Amino acid sequence: MTEIVVRALTEDEWELLRSLRLNALRESPDAFVASYDDEAEESEEFWRARLSRSRRLVAEADGEAAGLVSIGTLDGVDNGAEFFGLWVAPQWRGRSIAANLVKSGATYAAEQGFDRIAYWVGTDNGRAVAFASSFGFRPTGRRRPMRVQNGDGDEEEIAMVLPLTEDRRGF
Repeated sequence: MTEIVVRALTEDEWELLRSLRLNALRESPDAFVASYDDEAEESEEFWRARLSRSRRLVAEADGEAAGLVSIGTLDGVDNGAEFFGLWVAPQWRGRSIAANLVKSGATYAAEQGFDRIAYWVGTDNGRAVAFASSFGFRPTGRRRPMRVQNGDGDEEEIAMVLPLTEDRRGF
């Protein structure tokens, strides 16, 4: 059985963040706003600053870095956090890496005093909606234009929210 460990990256692990992020941009270019070419040229200072702005969790499976998620403050919402940049290496997909990242990220956000965490998903991405729903995330009325355009440009994202306290209010 594979042991999965999720832990926070430290600022001194900027090279691991860089490696994982560039792998994600190379492997899934349509899933991210940034491009591999843009971020591949960034300096150590850029990567260290990125680590200081939000919490980055890495999932390790059998000692190998297998996935990444970021947790930051949700703009425009008091006491709300959000997941972003969730990525799992192809060889580890379907093996609970994403689930462990989401569970650990929600635990971290609750420990930091956030009362909810949001996950933005494409309204046409049934798989992502089902994934988020399986953890208790529920759709909200918050929508925005898709930040990554893969189609006709009319796609939207919806904020799905997971309450982290007894108070089950949304946005």
